[in-house]
Amino acid sequence: MAKDKTIYVCDYCGQESVKWMGKCPACGQWGTMKEFKTAPSKPSRGKPSILPSLMEEKAVLLHEIDADIEPRIDMGDAELNRVLGGGLVPGSLVLLGGEPGIGKSTLTLQTVLRLQDRRILYVSGEESARQIKLRADRLGPTNEGLYVLCETSLEKIFQHIEDVKPELVVIDSIQTIQTETVESSAGSISQIRECAAALLRYAKSGGVSILLIGHINKEGSLAGPKVLEHIVDAVLQFEGDQHHLYRILRSIKNRFGSTSELGIYEMRHDGLRQVSNPSELLLTENREGLSGVAISCSIEGVRPFLIETQALVSTAAYGTAQRSTTGFDGRRLNMLLAVLEKRVGFKLAQKDVFLNIAGGLRVTDPAIDLSVVAAVLSSNGDMPIEGDVCMAGEVGLSGEIRPVARIEQRIAEAQKLGFNRILIPAHNAKGLNPKQYKIELVPVRRVVEAVRELFG
Repeated sequence: MAKDKTIYVCDYCGQESVKWMGKCPACGQWGTMKEFKTAPSKPSRGKPSILPSLMEEKAVLLHEIDADIEPRIDMGDAELNRVLGGGLVPGSLVLLGGEPGIGKSTLTLQTVLRLQDRRILYVSGEESARQIKLRADRLGPTNEGLYVLCETSLEKIFQHIEDVKPELVVIDSIQTIQTETVESSAGSISQIRECAAALLRYAKSGGVSILLIGHINKEGSLAGPKVLEHIVDAVLQFEGDQHHLYRILRSIKNRFGSTSELGIYEMRHDGLRQVSNPSELLLTENREGLSGVAISCSIEGVRPFLIETQALVSTAAYGTAQRSTTGFDGRRLNMLLAVLEKRVGFKLAQKDVFLNIAGGLRVTDPAIDLSVVAAVLSSNGDMPIEGDVCMAGEVGLSGEIRPVARIEQRIAEAQKLGFNRILIPAHNAKGLNPKQYKIELVPVRRVVEAVRELFG
C-alpha cells in the first residue's frame, strides 16, 4: 500500500517544499507554508476511485485533431458572456471568487435560472434546499431543468452527476467539498487541491462544464493555495462594496478569452441587474462649479466608458505631505506630480494629494493620466473644469502628451454622452477628420497646452 507523502505548500504563491519554513523562499511571505499530504498514486484496494469510470484518452496526431470551434453556452447574461469571452466553453472549469456577501451565489443562481433549455445540477454545501428555493423565487421564474443537491462529499457528488447527466454543474462552494482519499478537514489546502483536480479531470473527460464558487481571504486573494488558480480554466472575481449598489465582475485568468474585460451589475432587491451603459452611473449628474473633477474616457477590453477622476489638494497639516489613491496606482500618481513640478512649474511637494476614481473602479489605462493631472491642478487652484469637456492622453516624463490606443472609440463614447469638447494627443489627431464628429477635437502636445485649454 502506497504511503502518503507530506509536503508543504505556500498558501500565497503555491511554492512546494519537503520541509516547513517560516518564510517562503519564492515570494518572501511569512507563515504561509501549510502542510499538504499527497494522495497515493493509485487508490487502495477496496476503496473506489474519486472519478467515475471514463474512457481513457490516447495519443493522437496533431493534424488528426478536429479543430472546429465548439459553440459556447449562452449564459443569458450579456455582461457574463463578455467576461467569459463569448459564453461558457463546454468542458471548462471556471472559478468565481469574491468576498462573503458580495453576491456570488445570487449571480450564479439567477444565471442558471435563465438557462431554461439546459439540464443543470446546483450543488450547495452551505445552504439547505429550502433556502435555495426561497432565493430562486425572489430572483425569477423557476428553471424546470435545475436540480438542487445539498452535499459535501465529492464521491457522492460524482454519483449524482452520473445519475442526472447535467450539462452544467455548479459547486457552491469549493471550500466545503471534501474527498475520502485525503485525511484532512474540508477547506484545507489538500482538500481544495485534490477536489479541484478531480473536478477538472471529470470536466475534460466528460465534457461537462463546472462552475466553482470560492471565497476571498483577508488578504484579498482566493482562499486556498495559488495552484487552485493554475488548475482551473478561468478565474472570475466579483468585486464591490457591500455598502454600495454596484458590483464589478473581472476576469483574472481566461484560457478562452481576454482578461481585460469586465462586467458591471447593480444590486437590487430582486437580484443583480446588468448595467449596459456604465458611463452614466460613473459620472456625477451635476458637476458644474465643482473643482478637482475631470472626466476621462477609458477602455477596458473592447469597452469604452467615461469615468470621473476626483482629486483633493490641500496644505500638508503634519509637515510631511500625504499621497493617497483609490482605484489608481499610487506610484504613477507620484510620477505625475513630479512631472507637474518639474515641467509645468506647480509646487506640490508640501501639499496633500488625494485621488479617487469614482464608482469603485480600479483603472490601469494610461489614457487617464491627463484627467488625473487636470483634476489635481483644478483642486490646487480651486478652478472648476467645464462640464462638457473630457480628455484622454498619456503623460510622459518630459511633459508630453503621448498617443493612446483606439482613439475613435473614445471619441464616439464622449460624443454619445453629449460632451462638446475632448482633449486628445496631437499624434492621434493626425489621422482623424474633425468634420465627421459632432464633438470638437482639441489636440494637445504637452501638459502646458492642456492646462492652457482647460483654465485659460
